[in-house]
Amino acid sequence: MKQGDLLYLGKAKSVYLTENPDELLVVFRDDITAFDGQKKNVLSGKGGYNAKVTAYFYPLLEAAGIPTHFLAAESANMHRVRKLAMIPLEVIVRNRAAGSLVKNYGFTEGQPLSPPLIVMDLKDDSRHDPMVNDEIILALGLATAEELAEIKRLALAINAVLKENLAAKDLDLIDMKFEFGRDAAGTIRLGDEISMDSLRMWDHGTIGASLDKDVYRKELGDVMETYAAVARRICGE
Repeated sequence: MKQGDLLYLGKAKSVYLTENPDELLVVFRDDITAFDGQKKNVLSGKGGYNAKVTAYFYPLLEAAGIPTHFLAAESANMHRVRKLAMIPLEVIVRNRAAGSLVKNYGFTEGQPLSPPLIVMDLKDDSRHDPMVNDEIILALGLATAEELAEIKRLALAINAVLKENLAAKDLDLIDMKFEFGRDAAGTIRLGDEISMDSLRMWDHGTIGASLDKDVYRKELGDVMETYAAVARRICGE
């Protein structure tokens, strides 16, 4: 597929037009950021690991009946995807308390959350991605009540699939961030990525033995060694 003009430049991915108006190319770059982009680095090979893990999970989700934007891996760090009108929300599903939930609300680190919590943040770095509720989302016109219900249903279904898959690899899924969009027919689909950048995972049975982007945020060790090891563990190679 021919790579066209740059459509969108994100923190760690570039999105390009193609000759098909309904399809895009997503390039996973080696950039890594944290704290609303205040911390930035380029780590050789990082984009390829995230692309590989994302390409592993999306067909798994499609097989479970969850609509996604993924079509095919075109190369080691490039995916062909359906074009979506993205909804500017970060949808976070939490299975155990960690990160901002502990810092801001007084939960205990690692505290189980049953049922899982769904938290939604407005995707806006200039406002530091503030948490929003259904009423704010509706008032801003970001989604309809029916779309919000579908997003929550899909988020919990995705969580269930990922949690089971990772548990079989001795990985505890603590929480994850999703983004959704509408395709040309108006169907809500999972977009963006599922990778070490968007999943919080701990080694099974531990509290805080991070195997994800927290290694970079908190300077817990060699980020690339962690990403490489986790990619092998998830993809079974």
